[in-house]
Amino acid sequence: MDEYWNVVGRFDPHFPEAAPMLCYVAQWVDAGWRGIDVVQDGLGSFSKGNRQNLTLSDYAHVLMAEGVVWVHEEHIGRALTNFSLVLSFRNELQDPQLLALAHFWSSRCHRKSGEYESSLAHAGEAFRLASDAAMEPMAAAMRVHESWLLFQKGRTKEALKLLSEADLVLKETDDFITRGNIQSSYGRMYRREGRYDLALRHFAQAIDEYSQRDPAHRNLARSLANMGYVERLIALQMRKRIDADAAQRRKSEPELRHQYEAMREKALAHLDHATQIYSIHSHHRGSGTVCVNRGHLHLDSGDLQKADEEARQAYALGEQKKDYILMARARLLECMVENTKLEEEIEDPAWVAHLATEAAKEASELSKHTENRRLQARTLIWLGLTICNTTPAGSDQAREIYDHAAALLKNEVQDHIWEDLQALKAKVVKGGNVDATLQAWSQGVVGDRTFQQLTEDFADLIIPKIWDHEGRRVARVAKRLSISPKKVRRVLARLGLHGA
Repeated sequence: MDEYWNVVGRFDPHFPEAAPMLCYVAQWVDAGWRGIDVVQDGLGSFSKGNRQNLTLSDYAHVLMAEGVVWVHEEHIGRALTNFSLVLSFRNELQDPQLLALAHFWSSRCHRKSGEYESSLAHAGEAFRLASDAAMEPMAAAMRVHESWLLFQKGRTKEALKLLSEADLVLKETDDFITRGNIQSSYGRMYRREGRYDLALRHFAQAIDEYSQRDPAHRNLARSLANMGYVERLIALQMRKRIDADAAQRRKSEPELRHQYEAMREKALAHLDHATQIYSIHSHHRGSGTVCVNRGHLHLDSGDLQKADEEARQAYALGEQKKDYILMARARLLECMVENTKLEEEIEDPAWVAHLATEAAKEASELSKHTENRRLQARTLIWLGLTICNTTPAGSDQAREIYDHAAALLKNEVQDHIWEDLQALKAKVVKGGNVDATLQAWSQGVVGDRTFQQLTEDFADLIIPKIWDHEGRRVARVAKRLSISPKKVRRVLARLGLHGA
């Protein structure tokens, strides 16, 4: 490619196979060779008025190249229209490589929109076509994309298997972007499981891979943002340790406090670096994600004004591209900021309660435009928490919201989102009418709850009462109910009544 460019100087529209060549160039640009302006310049030779004279094959290749530009510019709807049109020519084209690419790019568009079922279907078809055509490295790159979709649907073992298979094929190649994507995927999977040290290690490896192709590649910025996110979660764990026990705090607070502040500084530095790279590419989703992550860091430190500013900036970036995922995350951050104001009695309580409720409702509605179950669950959780904080009589509504969120997070790992779910459960149990709940159960009114959920609810109702009666001694409760002390402590910790 470099030799060709050194001779010609730019894309040559008079090249005998100009349209397929432009599509080929677009794929290499996506793989990290030069910038998208190369493809934009080439498309100037194929203006709308000139395309009527193209053969069907050439027209399809031009549509593909144009679609890649649309994706780069975050015009996802326009890009998907191009790729869908190419796929509509499948019977006439009989070109497995081109059709595999069209399915692959369609999958990427659906994924960016949070439409995981459609994305997974296209990814599977892309892999099948590439494999049938004996294009093993291309098929491996498509497998990496498919693995992330499986992970989003909770099929982690399958996702890890696909990543491992793709890694074996690509580790000896110089496809540093896809190799970086493999490491990034490992990092995000380990982050979900709470294995933060491993996550950081893989994100660092992803950055090394991307840097070999382009030290300002936007995927590198994504890994930096992910590192900042993980470092924030580690910092939160440190803060919990600082706040856990007064006696321990006197002994270890200075050292832990230093580690906590150092981790926050690292997170902010990585986010600042990501911002610099995203600004080069004018990438709205990436820039907005950095804003949200930075906003959470400000919220953790109590700087509510900066957190709110970051949330509003993220929402504005998402709104420009109709990015429902980013918009929902931004409104969710706003909701958290307003709830913190309520807890700390800052500003007019009635007005703050109104803002918190509106932000929570909008975040939940925006998340419904996607198939991101974790995002839907998280917005529901904070809608429930907001109702508990603002509406004394809203416990029934909050319980329904809790049930819905719990169903969405079924079989998920117990991470920070699960902790928020338990906080909502504690508020629902505490705010509900115990007699009314037992009366409803005795009449068989249990809603959609399973026997296991009913058992957990009953434990949440009865164990705290007996704990109080037994002088708040875990061993006495365990003996009284003939259960393990570990079970008692787990229930009390879940309800925020006893240290974990």
